[in-house]
Amino acid sequence: MNTIRTLVTEHLDIWTAAETEKKSGRGRSSGNATSVYGIKKLRELILELAVRGKLVPQDASDEPASVLLEKIVNEKARLIKEGKIKNQKSLPEISDEARMFELPVGWKWIRLGSLGVSNTGKTPSTGNTKYFGGEIPFLGPGQISLDGELLDADKTLTEEGSVYSSIASPGDILMVCIGGSIGKSAIAKSRVAFNQQINCISPLLIDSTFLNSAMSAPHFQTAILEAATGSATPIINRSKWEELLIPLPPLDEQHRIVAKVDELMALCDQLEQQQTDSNTAHQTLVEILLGTLTNSADKNEFATAWRRIADHFDTLFTTRHSIDQLKQIILQLAVMGKLVPQNSSDEPASVLLKKIAEEKQRLVKDGEVKKQEPLPIITDEEKGFELLEGWEFVRLGEITNKIGSGSTPRGGERAYAKSGTPFLRSQNIWNHGLEINDVAYISDETHKKMSNTVVIPNDILLNITGASLGRCAVFPEGVGEANVSQHVTIIRPTMSRTRDYLHYCILSPYIQNFVWGRQVGMAREGLSKKVLELFEIPLPPLDEQHRIVAKVDELMALCDALKARLNQVQTIQIHLADAIVEQAVA
Repeated sequence: MNTIRTLVTEHLDIWTAAETEKKSGRGRSSGNATSVYGIKKLRELILELAVRGKLVPQDASDEPASVLLEKIVNEKARLIKEGKIKNQKSLPEISDEARMFELPVGWKWIRLGSLGVSNTGKTPSTGNTKYFGGEIPFLGPGQISLDGELLDADKTLTEEGSVYSSIASPGDILMVCIGGSIGKSAIAKSRVAFNQQINCISPLLIDSTFLNSAMSAPHFQTAILEAATGSATPIINRSKWEELLIPLPPLDEQHRIVAKVDELMALCDQLEQQQTDSNTAHQTLVEILLGTLTNSADKNEFATAWRRIADHFDTLFTTRHSIDQLKQIILQLAVMGKLVPQNSSDEPASVLLKKIAEEKQRLVKDGEVKKQEPLPIITDEEKGFELLEGWEFVRLGEITNKIGSGSTPRGGERAYAKSGTPFLRSQNIWNHGLEINDVAYISDETHKKMSNTVVIPNDILLNITGASLGRCAVFPEGVGEANVSQHVTIIRPTMSRTRDYLHYCILSPYIQNFVWGRQVGMAREGLSKKVLELFEIPLPPLDEQHRIVAKVDELMALCDALKARLNQVQTIQIHLADAIVEQAVA
């Protein structure tokens, strides 16, 4: 049968072009951190064709599956008679309606539980130290990988503890029976124990690798979810699991199928590695070429570097990562003065700084802000690059009236209200703006008590802790007032007209390096006010700031359009891959 090779070769561009994604599927794969959607679908197709008898040719001389099933029944009877296994309850007959597709001659539909001896795991009492710390690996769902491999166990059992658990022997198949990873399976290669979130079957007289492939095939995985109970946390008990159907070929054909699956999965590994290598090379090339823009010594070098990129724009910016890299370079060029032309008639930044200082003095005199301590002068060593004429390096604290994080209301989440004043947390702060679908609220009374954490229009909000560190948004007009949590700091520019440039400046790689590199605390837990106010900001003339912001807005919109077009193409490629798979198994 050349069907699968024809499918691979005729549609190679679709298998490898469909969107690269973090692995989330089940089944066998190369183990890379990412997979290509098309190749993931190709792996699923291989397994589905295998269990439908369409992967290898049938041989009329093979002993049919009906004879194999009789042998399994006899083997079970012998083991029961010898006291090695317990007598099992009868499984329901298989109706014609239950058969999901037509099988080749010599194959049989059979309930999973009829093919071996199954059991569910158990966990010994954790309070008994005699049960743990031995030589027997004790597995949970986390030790069964998406690639169908058993990972190193976090816990081990003693022989005494194994009596109160369940034991799998080499060749037994372990499958997760609960939660988001339900259906993951692997073959035990050594003696292991497993917990109650795993079902196990010890196959009798059949090929374990074939059975594991059949249990990993898409139609079986769908059957698991249909038989499971619970929507948020699906779970399938052992009796329902044992009743799931397996298409069983003759034993000799099982061996041929396993050999062909191994061969084709190795081909998928090669395709995936080639695509990974290609993506890595493309990513490196984009980063190098974009780097020539920021590293150019003068306008001539910059122009040459840009022409080189422009000539190959359509081939360079073809992935989400490359477009995101382009966005980062746009921001970096903006704060280095390389994005828009300078105008000698612009009032220099030094004059702007004097105006900011005068405004601060007025606000202090009127009692609207407190007097700030002088900040240290920026040394030459602290200046990250040479500034253009009319620009100045300035401490963030010198051009802001307020830098301070919020706080959590007394009582924590219990203080939240159904309505009132919005209480912004780190999950609400994104670089493109506020996301307030899940915003919390606090009462007006709590809002008054937390007056120091109030944000107003034109404030810049910066996440200062956790995985979202560095995300930054402008608090817009028309929202009224809000408060922020202790994970968000308020940056209030003295002159609101500098806000948009300052926002882009904070988002630039130049300042983000400060954000990630100058955290404080034993575990680098976040950014303090003292650290933030010392950030060295490259400040252009005010008119140039406005030109920079307009140009960044324009280029970011183009990048978003590029990404939208890319999404459309990739969606079509994904639909094509799905359609090819559906047609192949029809």
